[in-house]
Amino acid sequence: MAKLSLADKMRIQTLREQGLGAKAMKMAYPQKYWKLSTLKAICRRIDKTGSAVERKAGSGRPKSARSTNNSAKVQELICSQEDQTGTSKSTRQVASEIGISATSVRRIAKGISGCYRLKEFLFKS
Repeated sequence: MAKLSLADKMRIQTLREQGLGAKAMKMAYPQKYWKLSTLKAICRRIDKTGSAVERKAGSGRPKSARSTNNSAKVQELICSQEDQTGTSKSTRQVASEIGISATSVRRIAKGISGCYRLKEFLFKS
């Protein structure tokens, strides 16, 4: 299904509530270049759920690397380095120890507040 703007989805929902089908919508708005298959999919969603905009709860890709468990491990490893000189680890080292990507470690660390060496940690690689 193609990406449509919120305004387009609302317009399609209004047209569907007025009783128009996908072909009629496509013919009514030729300048929009909507695909018929996209319109049909949105019409099915409107008929099933009553809305073209709202998504089902739990839809989308689950967050696996930024889980609570991994966040706690990253926070523990970062904050444990505060008062001990020479024990700092890079994002790559923390990532390999936990088993997630270095980018995920940086993202998790960015959300952690209260650690003294956080700025140094984020920019050390």
